[in-house]
Amino acid sequence: MRNHKNHNSSRREFLKYGGLSAAAISTDLTFPIFEYLQSKSITYADPLHEKIISEKNGLSILNNRPFNAETPPHLLDDNITPNDRHFVRNNGLAPQIDPTGWTLTVDGEVHTPLVLTLKQLKQFKQYTYALQIECGGNGRAGFNPPAKGNQWTYGAIGCATYTGVKMRDVLHLAGLKSSAVYTGYYGEDPHLSGDPNKVSISRGTPISKALDEYTLIAWEMNGQPLTALHGFPLRVVTPGWPGSTSIKWLKRIFVRNKEHDGAKMTGYSYRVPRYSVAPGSHIPKKDMRIIESMPVKSLITFPKSPLNLRNKKSLLVRGHAWAGDRSVKDVHLSINFGASWLKTSLSAPINPYAWQNWNTVINFPQKGYYEIWARATDSAGKMQPMVVPGWNPKGYLNNAMHRIAVNVI
Repeated sequence: MRNHKNHNSSRREFLKYGGLSAAAISTDLTFPIFEYLQSKSITYADPLHEKIISEKNGLSILNNRPFNAETPPHLLDDNITPNDRHFVRNNGLAPQIDPTGWTLTVDGEVHTPLVLTLKQLKQFKQYTYALQIECGGNGRAGFNPPAKGNQWTYGAIGCATYTGVKMRDVLHLAGLKSSAVYTGYYGEDPHLSGDPNKVSISRGTPISKALDEYTLIAWEMNGQPLTALHGFPLRVVTPGWPGSTSIKWLKRIFVRNKEHDGAKMTGYSYRVPRYSVAPGSHIPKKDMRIIESMPVKSLITFPKSPLNLRNKKSLLVRGHAWAGDRSVKDVHLSINFGASWLKTSLSAPINPYAWQNWNTVINFPQKGYYEIWARATDSAGKMQPMVVPGWNPKGYLNNAMHRIAVNVI
């Protein structure tokens, strides 16, 4: 039974600490560098970031109804994100499911509608890939005017291994009609209202993305059955696209003859303006486009910020970079506020859609205060911006450079 009093208290705390300033995302929240940031009501030890939940190791709870939690950058240092350090983004209530009798329906614009049990699904050829999933709102805390919603900073990203079947194999069995253009995914998570007739979220993708060889219907995460928070017993993994397209607790794949119009597919949900707009502008719904591939981004995972570096002037720095449907070509660091850049050693991905690991050793010229800035460039030459990119009403796609603070003393 949910403790209503505790829920209200947590909700008040979320509202109090959720509205981070635009500058907060510019650098590690534990080190307020800019005057703009210093003028805001953000403390060195934000209570929101001190909470720990039992299933997760050090994650920050942003909301508990629906449950949402992000991972501090230094806890994302593993090449493969452990289950207990992977962020959680829910839209409805996480169901507790008995997998006995669980079936997946595939219907709509197909020649042979399917109802598959878990046992039948596992008779398809199985694949295991390392795949990154990032919330479309990762970095929302950086936008000004603020955007409503969970105030993600950097940690709504993870790269775990997933085991399952290729969605295209299932769709090929069903036999796509020539009229099939889009998927609509439906999960089993109850709506926050408790109304069984309401759907928490139902998003999908163009058929071309559903047929991508790395789009999976998965039942394992890092070699273990999916947990309740991550979609047990079945979920979609749509790598490189907003995490909202990786529907959890998957029950139905509805193949459409038009763009899917399910819950949180229309209006402003997971959409950005088709053109640049001034911050705070009203944009007509007809001028919004659906987010598809996520932008290039990088994260410094070691060392933890802020750092006091004593009795030495060299420092190993490492992290990850990713670029939606693309790969990452380069990652550069700066320790002089962008005046010059140092190229890092960048690894190839384990497989397409896995993040790429980078590292280098920085030699500081003398004692003093430094910021380490990380900038990734993707395979098409697109580069991370230094500041928060184009404002949009829902606070999506913030891929501004991650920065940490180091005092060489």
